[in-house]
Amino acid sequence: MAIAPDDAHRKSSSVYRAMRDLVESIDDTVPGKFEITKEGIVHDMMSPGGPHEVTAAHISRRLEKVMPDDLLAHNGTPDVEHEPEGIKRHPDVTVIAWADLNVEGPVDPHTVIAAIEIVSRSNPDNDWVTKMRDYPLIGIPVYAIFDPRTATGAVLTDIHPTPDGPRYATRKDFVYGEDVTIGDWTISTDGLPRYKD
Repeated sequence: MAIAPDDAHRKSSSVYRAMRDLVESIDDTVPGKFEITKEGIVHDMMSPGGPHEVTAAHISRRLEKVMPDDLLAHNGTPDVEHEPEGIKRHPDVTVIAWADLNVEGPVDPHTVIAAIEIVSRSNPDNDWVTKMRDYPLIGIPVYAIFDPRTATGAVLTDIHPTPDGPRYATRKDFVYGEDVTIGDWTISTDGLPRYKD
């Protein structure tokens, strides 16, 4: 049976809404973090703690020292949602204007200046693979990844079209100890914690 494009869109939209409703109903009762990708629900079993949270806090504080006052490096809720693509993500740090954060529910990804992720020990592919695909797809212009497993990271920019959809064209790798530029702001990576083996 053939599905017309409008029917396919309605079907995918209803599947996405069902996944979103499921995630919202269990989010406070099941440990870990839930996000929705093109493939379905991602569940990071481990609640972030220790080096993950300390890294997010350091990055947030360091960025806010060099950014204008009307911007925020936010490391709390809400999620970033793009319903037409069926994607709902929760960046560890979201660079956004205060005015764009002041909304009910998830924020529009087109208002996000940069998404920053600290790689999870339990599910690194979520940050290095699926978010690297999802963030340009929903229009987030800068994606920075900090990896406490290896004390390395990357900043991805310059969204461009590809046969597989929008992707980042530019990747700048760094190691902890170097300065890193995220958007228009440069911060130190000195003293960021690593995961213990």
